[in-house]
Amino acid sequence: MGRRKKRALVNVDEVVEFFNNIMVEKPYLPLLIPLILIFWAIEKWFFSLSNWVPLVLAVWATVQYGNYQHRIVVEDLNKKWKRVILSASPTTPLEHCEWLNKLLMEIWPNYMNPKLSLRFQSIVEKRLKHRKSRLIEKLELLEFSLGSCPPCLGLQGTRWSTSGDQRVMRLGFDWDTTDISIMLLAKVAKPFFGTAKIVINSLHIKGDLLLMPILDGKAILYSFISTPEVRITVAFGSGGSQSLPATELPGVSSWLVKLLTDTLAKTMVEPRRQCFSLPPVDLRKKAVGGIIYVTVKSASKLSRSSLRGSPSRRQPSLAVDGLQERFDDNHLQTFVEVELGELTRRTDVRPGSNPQWDSTFNMVLHDSAGAVRFHLYERTPGSVKYDYLASCEVKIKYVSDDSTTFWAVGPDSGVIARHSEFCGKEVEMVLPFEGVNAGELAVRLVVKEWQFSDGSLSFNKFRASSQPSLNGSSNFLSRTGRKINVTIVEGKDLITKDKFGKCNPYIKLQYGKALQKTRTAHSINPTWNQKFEFDEIGGGEYLKIKCYTEEVFGDDSIGSARVSLEGLVEGSVRDVWVPLEKVNSGELRIQIEAISIDDCEGSRGSSTGNGWIELVLIEARDLIAADLRGTSDPYVRVQYGNLKRRTKVMYKTLNPKWHQTLEFPDDGSPLELHVKDHNAVLPTSSIGDCVVEYQRLPPNEMSDKWIPLQGVKRGEIHVQVTRKVPELQKRASLDPEPSLTKAHRISSQMKQMMIKLQSLVEDSNLEGLPTSLSELETLQDMQEEYMVQLETEQMLLLNKIKELGQEILNSPPSLSRRSSGC
Repeated sequence: MGRRKKRALVNVDEVVEFFNNIMVEKPYLPLLIPLILIFWAIEKWFFSLSNWVPLVLAVWATVQYGNYQHRIVVEDLNKKWKRVILSASPTTPLEHCEWLNKLLMEIWPNYMNPKLSLRFQSIVEKRLKHRKSRLIEKLELLEFSLGSCPPCLGLQGTRWSTSGDQRVMRLGFDWDTTDISIMLLAKVAKPFFGTAKIVINSLHIKGDLLLMPILDGKAILYSFISTPEVRITVAFGSGGSQSLPATELPGVSSWLVKLLTDTLAKTMVEPRRQCFSLPPVDLRKKAVGGIIYVTVKSASKLSRSSLRGSPSRRQPSLAVDGLQERFDDNHLQTFVEVELGELTRRTDVRPGSNPQWDSTFNMVLHDSAGAVRFHLYERTPGSVKYDYLASCEVKIKYVSDDSTTFWAVGPDSGVIARHSEFCGKEVEMVLPFEGVNAGELAVRLVVKEWQFSDGSLSFNKFRASSQPSLNGSSNFLSRTGRKINVTIVEGKDLITKDKFGKCNPYIKLQYGKALQKTRTAHSINPTWNQKFEFDEIGGGEYLKIKCYTEEVFGDDSIGSARVSLEGLVEGSVRDVWVPLEKVNSGELRIQIEAISIDDCEGSRGSSTGNGWIELVLIEARDLIAADLRGTSDPYVRVQYGNLKRRTKVMYKTLNPKWHQTLEFPDDGSPLELHVKDHNAVLPTSSIGDCVVEYQRLPPNEMSDKWIPLQGVKRGEIHVQVTRKVPELQKRASLDPEPSLTKAHRISSQMKQMMIKLQSLVEDSNLEGLPTSLSELETLQDMQEEYMVQLETEQMLLLNKIKELGQEILNSPPSLSRRSSGC
């Protein structure tokens, strides 16, 4: 009887606790429940139409009770997880984990297999591009599936242990599957011919795993204790023929085993570790790259005797051994090379065993995860050689709740982990050098922004992206039918290979099969401001950038880079500084914009031959002096496609005024201006050039601008440019002088000028010869201008006749008969 009362009291207490919890979670409940009861009583005793009120109340109470029980279970599991992580016991008893393998068996086919297959497929494709067998010329991945059989974990049990202040779980890993399906298409190299299919139909990986919770359980580091045992079964086939035994292509099976073993050894065998995050929120974003600022602050406790890779410089004498070692350490000359993928940067050289650098570098990551490696070098005094001393690294990974995890190997193979909740938050770490007993490196890392596959960005303390997401947005168009405008704006700190420190850089752009090239600048901090247009390509194609410098005996490469053009938003210009890879310095500023075909056609307007470009060269200012007397004789040579024009020469001035109008048929060609210094005897010299952008100007609207000259230290030119789209009669009214009269006038003036030149030569009057030659060149320019004008009028007239003929052909037959009858 007492037991029954006790049970009843326990049940009553649980009910009271449940309702108290409901009152805390739902403060409006005291008002809602009486209101529901009043409505139920009215319906029960006054007008009973249905029984919906008790049903709704029962369903609501059931849902609330289920949520309450779920929350209790979650809190209990979190408490146990925290207890396991923070437990100070050195070793826990051996625990069996059959439940883990049963759970893995349940979730593997529908959840983990598809997700891991996609992840490993991208990794395998990247590895196969760089590592090929000698018997294979080209390799393509056709199919990748890990099958329905998951790996077995902890068959001999699991055990937690403590290493320093780090909790570590050790468990066995045994994956023996014949259900795997990986198919490769290989183009066989000589002396063999044709193609063959390589099928991996079984896989066996066996080893011991280490699991290390970090960041209070927010993430887990995992790795193999040693290189695992790997076995692969490979079959070969060709088209629809029967599979052939593996001995038909000797060495391919062992090559694949070595490739997999090396990949595991370099990525997840101690001390190399992978990270699995446990974010509270999954924003379902796919990060495709990021911009990271890496600051190398300082090093401490550097000792030549303990640093790996440096030969000992200690003297044989025991009496002066300690003094000599201290002397050598104080005279260390060291620098740090920072490496992220193919991007490398170097600090300056600093002396001593505790050098201070404080050097910051702009680095680009081309994936959602990566490793920043730091290599310490010693420069030999009085020599250009340097010795490698030691290395360390920090791994970076984007977490799906829009945060970032950093981790590295700490002292005694421990773990150094940091978590940045948002972009822009600084993370400082002190890293021990690998394989040495002395020496630490202090670094600071800041993720400035993450870039996502939908075109959005995440940066500067904002959880939401600064640009609208393209998921479900009407702004997102198909990748086919869009244009990509890429503007190479400027560069800075480009390297020079010339012994005099000169640099003549230019840029080559490749996007798919399209190639573009900028003009050559003449500075290590050049300015181009050149725009190029590409057709957008799907499939994550990168824009490849190569920077060269012009040399007398061939052009030299001074760096390269690649930029992802995936997920660009129309109407938004992306302005980025891209660091150059495979060199120690150099960055390029690039502006990228995506536009639709309709916008592109609308911006170009009448660049189809129905109009012309009117360019007014007004003046220039602050030009450089090309003559010894400190002045110049400037004129402008204009190049538009195959057409070349020039202005008159303005003598002895650095601020010339031309006020000259030139016209060209609008065919979309680049409009280039080359400012020259006139010289009657010696060849002309360049005093700057520039490009006039006109393609996106609205029709019949004039653009007035000052354009800085490139390739020189100073100088600007003032121009007005208009895309004319007039009717034929309006175009003819621009020139009131009849064509025949104007032609006779120019011809007569040129004859008179030739007679004048002949008389000057006969009289040996050399002083008046340059002026007469300049006037003759001006007349020749007028003649060329008139010829272009006639060609434009002819083209407009032909187009008008063509349009009228098309209207007559498209008109109804009855209308044609009436017009012919009249």
